[in-house]
Amino acid sequence: MSLALKQVFNKDRTFRPKRKFEPGTQRFELHKKAQASLNAGLDLKQAVQLPQGEDLNDWVAVHVVDFFNRINLIYGTVSDSCTDQSCPVMSGGPKYEYRWQDENKYRKPTALSAPKYMNMLMDWIEVQINNEHIFPTNIGTPFPKTFMQVAKKILSRLFRVFVHVYIHHFDRVSQMGAEAHVNTCYKHFYYFVTEFNLTEHKELEPLKEMTARMCH
Repeated sequence: MSLALKQVFNKDRTFRPKRKFEPGTQRFELHKKAQASLNAGLDLKQAVQLPQGEDLNDWVAVHVVDFFNRINLIYGTVSDSCTDQSCPVMSGGPKYEYRWQDENKYRKPTALSAPKYMNMLMDWIEVQINNEHIFPTNIGTPFPKTFMQVAKKILSRLFRVFVHVYIHHFDRVSQMGAEAHVNTCYKHFYYFVTEFNLTEHKELEPLKEMTARMCH
């Protein structure tokens, strides 16, 4: 990892403070298990598989939070070159434009600049993962029936960050010597969402060719 990149990652220059798992909780143990399989240099396809005897909701919850933290960090490294002027529309090349919609201010899909979209997205995800009714942290508290639906929505929207970074800011990623880090994170994300069918194929379309080269 280059020195410039180390400085950025050491500063933990995320858009948002990292969401951490409390030691002693089931989620913390699973998080450690997930990290251990990654650190053991396991094939990423194997690393994403549900450990025997574990609950799928718990496994997905741990990964959603982990991907949120890591993708935040990745976007943080290019955010100085992603401005309202350089990226007036949140897009992935000329064919894909992403509009923002939520339950509050933007009830209709609305075109926003990429940095504004990212801000709305990270705020929205943070609210979801800090909501005990959606992401319960106590052992024995059941997940709501809507949990997978919310997790899918979060992961689909996080995928758009990869799309924007790869298509519009990869020169910045290269400049910082961060390709290997970003590519590994992307592969891990891709294997995870496809293993559990958490993102629709049409969402994955913008990076289809790159994914074919990288992950197959």
